[in-house]
Amino acid sequence: MPATSPAPLTVGFDLDMTLLDTRPGIRATYLALSAETGTPIDADLVVTRLGPPLLDEIRNWFPEHEVERAVTRYRELYRDHAFAPTVALPGAHAAVEAVRAHGGRVAVITGKYEPNARLHLEHAGLAADTVIGDLWAETKGDALREHGASVYVGDHLGDIRGARHADALAVCVPTGPYSARELHEAGADVVLDDLTGFPDWLAGHLADR
Repeated sequence: MPATSPAPLTVGFDLDMTLLDTRPGIRATYLALSAETGTPIDADLVVTRLGPPLLDEIRNWFPEHEVERAVTRYRELYRDHAFAPTVALPGAHAAVEAVRAHGGRVAVITGKYEPNARLHLEHAGLAADTVIGDLWAETKGDALREHGASVYVGDHLGDIRGARHADALAVCVPTGPYSARELHEAGADVVLDDLTGFPDWLAGHLADR
């Protein structure tokens, strides 16, 4: 029997606090939303718990009948306030380039509103083959499976759930709300200090396939 070649490499990446430090921009956007609506919002608290869907966070500050309108306005204000202060996290560009150097595809799969996710990547100079937004936990896993991703890189427990759902390796960085220990205990397959270690890890992982 002829040897079968391995499946083409596709690596999924989360966006917020994995590739990009979006905290300053998110904080600025919530402050603008608070000022415009007169609704008190603790923006400093908000940026300590990034990951779950925007709708969940907005519900902490607005009554249910105002939630949909507040989400829409937040996404509009985001374009004016969030991109300029956002920076790529250490190793983000090298991580993406490492996937391409091995002939792979990059899929950014994020809970962020997809049009804003695309603008973030453009502003940061990060190119992805696929960008899919508005997903969380297991729904990220559905997208990973659809695009044949064998690795998902994230910073949140929800990212581990997504990788597990797709039977992909969960590679985590403690650059978000969880420590390395918490990520390990939640079932991450690999925990790196940050993305600067990803190229070497990927090379070793592919050598062992």
